[in-house]
Amino acid sequence: MEAGACDNANAGAPLIEQSSGQGDLSASSDEGEGTMDKETVPAAERAVETESMMKRLFGFEKEDLSSWHRLVCLLNRPTDPASLGIFRFLFGMIMAIDITQERGLSHLDYKYLDGAPVCRFPLFSFLQPLPLDYMYLVYVVMLFGAVGIMMGCFYRLSCLMFISTYWYIFFLDKTAWNNHSYLYGLIGFQLTFMDANRYWSIDGLRNPPKKNAQVPLWNYTLLRFQIFIVYFIAGIKKLDADWVEGYSMSYLAHHWLFDPFRMILPNEMVSLLVVHGGGLCLDLSAGYLLFFDATRPFGIFFVSYFHCMNSQLFSIGMFAYTMLATSPLFCYPDWPRHFFARFPEILRPVLPLTSPPPQPSTSCVYPVTQHTSTGLQDLSPAAKTSKTRFKHKLATLFTILYLAEQLFLPYSHFITQGYNNWTNGLYGYSWDMMVHSRSHQHVKITYKDGKTGDVGYLNPGVFTQSRRWKDHGDMLKQYATCLSRHLPHYNISDPEIYFDIWVSINERFQQRIFDPRVNIVKADWSPFRPNPWLMPLLVDLSPWRTKFQEIEGSLDNQTEIVFIADFPGLLLENYVSEDLGNTSVQVLQGQLNVEIVDEKKNYTLQPGEQKQLPAGAYHKVYTVSEGPSCYMYIYVNTTEAALQRNFTKLFELQERVRNGTETEPLPPELQSLVTGENEGSEAMDPVVQLFLRRQRRMKEVKKRREANVCERLNRFTVKKYYMLRRAFLMTAIAMRNLAVGLPPLEQLTREVAFANMKEPETEASQDLKDEVGHDEL
Repeated sequence: MEAGACDNANAGAPLIEQSSGQGDLSASSDEGEGTMDKETVPAAERAVETESMMKRLFGFEKEDLSSWHRLVCLLNRPTDPASLGIFRFLFGMIMAIDITQERGLSHLDYKYLDGAPVCRFPLFSFLQPLPLDYMYLVYVVMLFGAVGIMMGCFYRLSCLMFISTYWYIFFLDKTAWNNHSYLYGLIGFQLTFMDANRYWSIDGLRNPPKKNAQVPLWNYTLLRFQIFIVYFIAGIKKLDADWVEGYSMSYLAHHWLFDPFRMILPNEMVSLLVVHGGGLCLDLSAGYLLFFDATRPFGIFFVSYFHCMNSQLFSIGMFAYTMLATSPLFCYPDWPRHFFARFPEILRPVLPLTSPPPQPSTSCVYPVTQHTSTGLQDLSPAAKTSKTRFKHKLATLFTILYLAEQLFLPYSHFITQGYNNWTNGLYGYSWDMMVHSRSHQHVKITYKDGKTGDVGYLNPGVFTQSRRWKDHGDMLKQYATCLSRHLPHYNISDPEIYFDIWVSINERFQQRIFDPRVNIVKADWSPFRPNPWLMPLLVDLSPWRTKFQEIEGSLDNQTEIVFIADFPGLLLENYVSEDLGNTSVQVLQGQLNVEIVDEKKNYTLQPGEQKQLPAGAYHKVYTVSEGPSCYMYIYVNTTEAALQRNFTKLFELQERVRNGTETEPLPPELQSLVTGENEGSEAMDPVVQLFLRRQRRMKEVKKRREANVCERLNRFTVKKYYMLRRAFLMTAIAMRNLAVGLPPLEQLTREVAFANMKEPETEASQDLKDEVGHDEL
């Protein structure tokens, strides 16, 4: 045999490309060279009969991994391009939709606020957004790139257009990072190096040698393994004790999607078994279920059900649909040919190809076949090559290095220690999906004039649209640096910035995440060293969460409670609102010194002791024990409680009037309970007005939840129409500005107002946005 050629994998018999579809390295059923002559059929049958278990399960033999040369031949084995071409089309289409939604084209002017003093959080400090009109141009380039990928038109150029602009926007704002946005960028990067335009593409029509040409096996291997990593490592991350014990996403069990499970299980068990247990099992098993022929139908069913649920549970844009589009990649590569062959003949010109079989490609390495009778080598047609060339070796090396890097990054936290945030490391690269839930109880930003010593407080979130800086040390450092640049414009010289941020992670105590005594402007920070001003998570207090449930269960519906833990030598300064007329602090562990500021009195509290706090006044809570203290605020919103009692009386009165049992005439200020008129008049009682507004909101919520499919589809379509309309019009305005310059201000104002036009909404619909979240609609 010629040196460097790929030999036959079946020991003297012609290589039959099986349509095993088994796992990463499966081949296609349509990868053969055509019909076999009579001499080769018996040998082929013998090859199938003697096929090993590994070949049947994985689509390759262990000998294929025995040397570098055989591995190159394996990863460049010819494979049907059909499934890859369909995925390319779907991915490009989904990304084109995503650009107007989660990427933010429809609200780009609000996002970048051209010329406004805004604090931003890029990955690299030198990255800054372009002027607004040029940012629209960046998005237009990205959109054309996504459409080019979808259509397979000027494919390589389209991929470069998409990923260059996508990663620029991705790196421009860390506060918008999430796992699925990271995945989109990875898939776009992979597609740039693949031959995904060989099937159902405009490039195939322009260049016949590319049309329906086979692709190397590594194209499928890379994508399949990437999706396997997403599922499996997300499952490994869920082996965290908080997830296994049901603390990470316990609030999800209240969602209407889990109503069928609540018919047979209590809410706590739905959270533990269905939400957490089911999520863990599915993530760990999904990749394996999709990998093998026997389990693939079950895998596709479960992951499809899972992603359909996620699309309703979370506001995650197109992620659920992207993952649905990846599932067919695990099927036989020739599945589109069998699927579209069932469509009517009249549609064949616009549908993907069903025949002829794929043609050879120089991107693949073909085995040398031998005639059993003559022993002569046969390699035809001439386009085939059995030699491993440099590009084949380079593709193999790229595949191995990329997969190794993707396996390494989720566990690279020992390198990127400066990104610590109680979930150490580069959170954006970890597939750490929904493992941690957070709630913020108290955020205080204190500034100090470096020259005069004057102290003041800033509104949390000033100069920024993001709230994510509260959880990450690197963003907090960027925010403090930005504030130090803006505050001198307000006569604050050499400002020092201190943050006091209280966070509860996975239903633990509320505790400080950063040291409030450290001036973050001057604080040391490095991506490769731990943050010295990051306070440790008090994991030793985690068992208290069981006690929390017992305490909360013993309270009535009007009493609220907040659990606090603090470090020795620190204090919490807090203000009790006048609405909270019944507030007290009680010690659970450690020792406290409570100072009532107005009274100038101190009270020392031991475990189990309680102190009533005055409303409308400040107090300070000092931790004076040697170890961390634990305590809880117990309070009743007396104003809300009184309002609820009034609402109950008004509802009862309204019912008596409607059923005719109320004999006394209603006073003028209560007439609207029956008529609903004159709601905005000054004569109406404010409590009655609030009562009627709440009734309208409840009615609207009920109407939306009980809406039929047509009504939901109409609401969805109208919403998307106005979003796309604004994106198109604002982009057109920006392109016009770049082409011919800015128009007069009056004209620009009219154009923007026209782009902002929305569907008329009732007052109840507007109130509803404040009452419930998007996920519930």
